Amino acid sequence: MKDRVAITLTSVVALFHLAFANRYDLFRDELYFIVCGQHPAFGYADQPPLVPVLAALTYALGHQTWVVRLPAVGAAAALVWLVVAFVRLLGGRDGAAWMGGLAAGFAPMLMGLTATLNTNVFEPLAWTAVAFGIARAVVLDDRRALVWAGIVAGLAMEAKYALPLWLIALAIGIVLVGQRRLFGWRELWVGVGLAAALALPSVIWQFGQGWPFVELVRNANQKDLVFTPVAFALNQLFVFDPLFAPIWLSGLIAPFALRELRALRFIPVAYALTAAAIVASGGKDYYLAPAVPPLFVLGAVALEHVVRSARVRAAYLCVALAVAAIGAPMALPILAPDRLAAYERALHVAPKAQERGDSGDAVPPLFSDMLGWHVFVDQVGSAYDELPANERAGTAILVGNYGEAAALDLYGRPYGLPPALSAHNQYFLWGLRGQHPVNLLRVQFHPERLRPYCRAMRVVATTNAPYARDFENGRAIAFCRGVHPNLAVLWPTLKIYI
Repeated sequence: MKDRVAITLTSVVALFHLAFANRYDLFRDELYFIVCGQHPAFGYADQPPLVPVLAALTYALGHQTWVVRLPAVGAAAALVWLVVAFVRLLGGRDGAAWMGGLAAGFAPMLMGLTATLNTNVFEPLAWTAVAFGIARAVVLDDRRALVWAGIVAGLAMEAKYALPLWLIALAIGIVLVGQRRLFGWRELWVGVGLAAALALPSVIWQFGQGWPFVELVRNANQKDLVFTPVAFALNQLFVFDPLFAPIWLSGLIAPFALRELRALRFIPVAYALTAAAIVASGGKDYYLAPAVPPLFVLGAVALEHVVRSARVRAAYLCVALAVAAIGAPMALPILAPDRLAAYERALHVAPKAQERGDSGDAVPPLFSDMLGWHVFVDQVGSAYDELPANERAGTAILVGNYGEAAALDLYGRPYGLPPALSAHNQYFLWGLRGQHPVNLLRVQFHPERLRPYCRAMRVVATTNAPYARDFENGRAIAFCRGVHPNLAVLWPTLKIYI
């Protein structure tokens, strides 16, 4: 029998995301993922291979932003479908299905995670699917669900390495509050083995490269802002829509209060353990987001038991959706940049900064990282084009971060630019990309710091693009003639893993 609630909500969420998927340019990380995917490997310095491969494949279909974001649209829609299926598993009727599905589809944090194709985009779906698989095993004695949960876990770890935190938390929750019988089932260990086998190629790649991802994690405190536990908790209430909070907070409590949900107590325990680990390690607010949809499921089922009136539930959801609509322009590229800036000023509300470089942007980083890339490439390309032909032949372009490098690689073809160089993350591992430059066109702040490495140096231009990241504006585009010592000698000292 077809689930009309699931079909309706999944379709609405997919169409809603598609409507705005082409509003801005590609996001900084999307540019980078495309270039990484064009150089296939079992891993990269800062992520596993799945998202880069998807990015490169979708970009090859026509260089359209909305096509690149189709996997993100699919992940947003699939999460809603899965949440409704989870609600049905626990005996929830249409009231609970609407409640859980709408919260999963329109909570601003979850909308923002699927606004672009990124390494977080599949996490809510994967974490919820693993919890769903375990729940099926517990509720229906469906042992095969544990095998499928393992396959999902393995694939998810080829998109991002964070899932083991959730798996460990779930395992501890199962031990603490019952359901230990699962550890005696062969299917659980088959699932664990499949997860490990699917994740292994990327782990082997990391080992072969000297564990660059571990070094990146160690360096994260150089850029990430750290919040107190109270500030972190209050922000969670805000980013998931304050009026959706009764649903997921009910999901934390209900398994300990309602007999019907008692077997699922391991889920809120896993959430609490995951939250504690993320707060203790100074993690960002969106690190915890994948653990919330299972709470939406539990809370929706519980509230359907408690709030018997369909009219009261409908009125509540209408108000919650109205609040979500207010937050939507800060989660998806709905408004033009100038209108978004005015909207934020009018509301006196902006997303909480996550990194030290997030201050000073005219619009939130989620959007400013989608703006100005073509302008940047035009400025660098024009500077390169103005060089005498005899100097261009021996000139490499060295930029400060992977976003700039990827933009030049993808958009610089009309200028005949050489492969961009950067010492940032995966670009560092690619090295000089077959070049032996005599000269450099260098994009950086403080060009005077470049002068000691050049026989002659002059500033050709300065980067400037409206609404781009603040740190992307005001960079000097400097021509360094006769770089010394040789760039190959300097390269190891330039590494930026962050």
